[in-house]
Amino acid sequence: MLLAWIIVLASGLFTFSDAATAGPITFNSALPVSEGVGILRSQVKLMRKSGDSTVQKRDMTVTAVPVVLAYGVSPRLAVFGVLPYVNKRMDITMGATRIHRNAQGLGDAMFFTRYTVYQVDRPGDTFRIAPFAGLKTPTGSYSRQDAFGLLPRPLQPGSGSWDPFAGITITRQTLGWEFDIASSYQFNTGASGFEFGDEARLDASFQYRIFPRTLDAGVPAFVYAVLESNLIHNGKNRVAGATDENSGGLIWNLAPGLQYVTSRYVLETAVQIPTVQHLNGSALETDWVWSAGFRWNF
Repeated sequence: MLLAWIIVLASGLFTFSDAATAGPITFNSALPVSEGVGILRSQVKLMRKSGDSTVQKRDMTVTAVPVVLAYGVSPRLAVFGVLPYVNKRMDITMGATRIHRNAQGLGDAMFFTRYTVYQVDRPGDTFRIAPFAGLKTPTGSYSRQDAFGLLPRPLQPGSGSWDPFAGITITRQTLGWEFDIASSYQFNTGASGFEFGDEARLDASFQYRIFPRTLDAGVPAFVYAVLESNLIHNGKNRVAGATDENSGGLIWNLAPGLQYVTSRYVLETAVQIPTVQHLNGSALETDWVWSAGFRWNF
């Protein structure tokens, strides 16, 4: 972890503290958590999808507010819980009429644990490898209706399914920068005749301290420039046992961002820009994803 408040160099020791530190913005699996420290993280994420080539000319806007709680049980074990609130809106052309379909509410909660299996510490430098595993639970509604009937499953706040996932994170951290990489796979199951395709992810984050350039004991805050990468592959959905050929595909995002780090909290923002999109059929393309939020250590 990048030390954001207390750095003990004279003794030749690299010491972890409960101070807030830099960390990935667009994924949670590599979030730095110290023993006995709790972390509250919340973000506002705004996603825009468009580019529908069909006569429906679908446009979709999703606003999500995930709340993350993490706790360091021991120097190696951390537990996480994520509960999002979502608002989804889709504009569709039906005949000569433009209609709006909307759903909002709690989404599906996720719970996972992460355990550091390998760690090497040197003065001002640390390297860690930590696998993680968890479960996405069906806390969000998947049966919302409007004046036009049952909303399509991708527009529902929840999925209705219990979905296990697992992965691994690797972190290299020095006093001036940190690099995190995480790989994960989520096995999506079905509910009420609908099954989302499995999701495979490869995420990476590089955080570099741009202010101050030199470390002094009296410096109250730090600024990090962040560049992240998200490579995501979604399998095709299945409806009543049949494959939906207009779903799933590959997307690669690049996300520049900034973090403002103090002794107890972090302010952060990033914009995920799709660099590559290979989607199936008429699946909607992502235009951009903007996120901004905070992290507080307690």
